Amino acid sequence: MNHRNSSLTRRLALAALGATATALAAPALAQASYPAKPIKVMVGYAPGGSVDMAARVVADILAAKLGGTVVVENAPGAAGVLAAQRVVSSPADGYTLLAGSSNEMAATGLVNPAQKYDPLKDFTPLGLVAYAPVMLVAGPKVPVKNIDEFVTLVKRNPGKYSYGSSGVGSTLHFAGELIKQRAGLFMTHIPYRGTAALTSDLVGGALDFAIVSPTAAAPFIQSGRLTPLGVTSAKRFPTLPQVPALAEHPQLKGYELTGWFALAAPKGLPADVAQRLAAALKAGLAEPAYRRRLEEGGSLPASGSEDLARTMREDIGKYEGLVKFANMRE
Repeated sequence: MNHRNSSLTRRLALAALGATATALAAPALAQASYPAKPIKVMVGYAPGGSVDMAARVVADILAAKLGGTVVVENAPGAAGVLAAQRVVSSPADGYTLLAGSSNEMAATGLVNPAQKYDPLKDFTPLGLVAYAPVMLVAGPKVPVKNIDEFVTLVKRNPGKYSYGSSGVGSTLHFAGELIKQRAGLFMTHIPYRGTAALTSDLVGGALDFAIVSPTAAAPFIQSGRLTPLGVTSAKRFPTLPQVPALAEHPQLKGYELTGWFALAAPKGLPADVAQRLAAALKAGLAEPAYRRRLEEGGSLPASGSEDLARTMREDIGKYEGLVKFANMRE
């Protein structure tokens, strides 16, 4: 080989090595430049509620771990669907995220024809944030003090009693219908547009029972105006050890329907950005200070390692059976 050909070969080899190095470095460069502007975290519920409180923990985690500005924007309505729709319609660049719940990410699409997105196809799942068990509570005019008395009373009086939830197709609604299905009960479901009116009617005696979040019920339980009957998680909730799990009752054995909060982005989010967001969330959830804030908001912190996509698929399958059982319609 002559000198000229040898030099050309070396130049081509060096160029190839340079191209390979640039290609390998591209994801790292992309990661290093993200975030280059503020990240917006959408919440489909009003400020002060359990989803909003979890979202603000997430925002603080992302800001601390990614080193950027993260803002929370509330867009309440339709059990979280309005905010979720805005997120799935946004560019998949990592700057518009959803701090959502099992409502808009699993449940509502089964009963709400106005929901135009498919949660399994239109989100990039980033991670579970926390589990959100809810509880069955009794109003002050109902003569029951525990789950045994509740089952006995309602069975003896089919159709006489009512229970309220935060809306048709909400996780709270599904929790109530699963109680009816498992224990063979007949109660009338009363849907509300939010927990404020629901708890007001319950405390005032216009409603017999309700499925509510521990946070919403806590002040009324402490004052003796509401009676907690059981939580919907498979085991007792760590911050409410005195309240039994519904599954402890023989006729509700195996009962479990737990809501959750999660972080998601529009579909098509670049893999390197998704990895950075998921890693930041997981790192934050390992820190006691953030976990304590979630617990104070009535949630059970996740580890950040759970498979959110699988959780969504499994819950949608469970909810589909309850839609048929209860003949749910929006």
